[in-house]
Amino acid sequence: MTVLQGIGGLLLAAIALTGAWLDLRTRRLPNWLCGLGFAAGLGFMVVTGGWTMAGAALLHALIALIVGAGLFAMGGIGGGDAKFYAALAAWFPLWDGLGLLVSVSLTGLVLLIVWVLIRQRLMRAHSGLPEDSDFRKLPYGMAISVGALVAFFMPFF
Repeated sequence: MTVLQGIGGLLLAAIALTGAWLDLRTRRLPNWLCGLGFAAGLGFMVVTGGWTMAGAALLHALIALIVGAGLFAMGGIGGGDAKFYAALAAWFPLWDGLGLLVSVSLTGLVLLIVWVLIRQRLMRAHSGLPEDSDFRKLPYGMAISVGALVAFFMPFF
């Protein structure tokens, strides 16, 4: 890993961990964070790989946004999750998209299992959760964040 890649990785980590924290605490991924992540990712691609790499990352982000918008329209994920995934996809050229998708999916699976186990324990301890409980909503921004960091620092495809 070069110095520029290391600096980029630290910036990605700051953006991703901010998103994970905000999603856990507020169940929201704000537009300013998605915009910052997108712009920083494309900037990173230009600096480390040139305009061709940035174009491939832009294409990846656009495809991710279109797919995410479709999943949002079907009620599969939240709008913030779709935008945040697309923003972090800008850090990866299109040919690294499968690695990002697999990494985020596996991280999401682990998060889901842990979330269900904790939820069951809370429901037994408190005779259920209120209907409006934030704990009913899985903060998938956490999985997107951790998955993106795994794909960046430990690519396996």
